Amino acid sequence: MPEEEQLKALQVGKAAEEAGEAMHALHGLKGLTTCDDNHNWDEVSNDLVGCVLASMIALHYINADKARDVFDEVFRRRTRRGRESMAAASQA
Repeated sequence: MPEEEQLKALQVGKAAEEAGEAMHALHGLKGLTTCDDNHNWDEVSNDLVGCVLASMIALHYINADKARDVFDEVFRRRTRRGRESMAAASQA
């Protein structure tokens, strides 16, 4: 695999790792771990922000020239307001 493709894969993996850490913190918050990890909502929030940042960086690595456009398009499709806005625009 070319180095550029490896960097893309690593960035996607980092986003997945951060999401896993948020889930682990949530489990610790709810007392669902076996390792006496005590967590709080601030730690869950911190890991979620880490996931968002890692995801945005991965998106940039995958397609730097169109990352913003891809984000905007997916955001519109995946949010209620975005779908309502697209529906209104298509009816105009």
